[in-house]
Amino acid sequence: MSEASVSAPRATSSRQVRLGMLTPSSNTVLEPVTAAMLAGVPDISVHFARFRVTAIGLDAAALGQFDDRPMLAAAELLADAKVDAITWNGTSAGWLGLDADRRLCERITEVTGISASTSVLSLFDVLRARAETRIGLVTPYTDDVQQAIVAGFAREGVEVIAERHFGIRDNFSFGVVTRETIAEAIEAVAADGPQAISILCTNLIGAPLVADLEERLDVSIHDSIATALYGALEAAGLPPSCIKGYGRLFEAGTNAGMQGRASA
Repeated sequence: MSEASVSAPRATSSRQVRLGMLTPSSNTVLEPVTAAMLAGVPDISVHFARFRVTAIGLDAAALGQFDDRPMLAAAELLADAKVDAITWNGTSAGWLGLDADRRLCERITEVTGISASTSVLSLFDVLRARAETRIGLVTPYTDDVQQAIVAGFAREGVEVIAERHFGIRDNFSFGVVTRETIAEAIEAVAADGPQAISILCTNLIGAPLVADLEERLDVSIHDSIATALYGALEAAGLPPSCIKGYGRLFEAGTNAGMQGRASA
């Protein structure tokens, strides 16, 4: 995959835009990939606040990591930096349900007065805008989490017709899954003919693979880091098409719009 173009058009006319990102504490992929995607875009800076997430599972301890209170506390710290939008860069709504992210966005805005978005809500905005209802799914998660995601997507009208998952619980370990492993999983899922493929995890290094794989496989691929940035840009009132070199998601004329916030 080619790097983001250094000759990307200016995203804003004169003002500096600051994007605030809520980040799982053990995530090591999100920050460098997001920075790389924005490297060729002037007038935008990105700022991260972490809260503790170390394992992904359906047990009480793992689910408790996504209590709103530490997320809102982190959002308030981002508000101190006068960010223009706050985005939850996690995929917990995949197994908790999209209502969890809808409520979180409402609470962030209530507490901070700042527009909010999430990676998963932005994914569904894109899927619905493009009428992509039969998708492939690639994740690092365990069997039970993957099953919960498939069921949750179905409740939102999106059928997972092919999937691959790596059976990992430790969140840090997602970040060391190789590009080759991710690409092989995407290729296997693409063979079943989905309308689009979701790489659902912000600690998998999928975004740098998307453009080349889309061209080779002729299928749209929506990576979670990319959908998080897409939503952050729209929440800040900026065109996602300012991002170059990271696939069809950011192409001019294909933007989904955030007005619906993936409402059912």
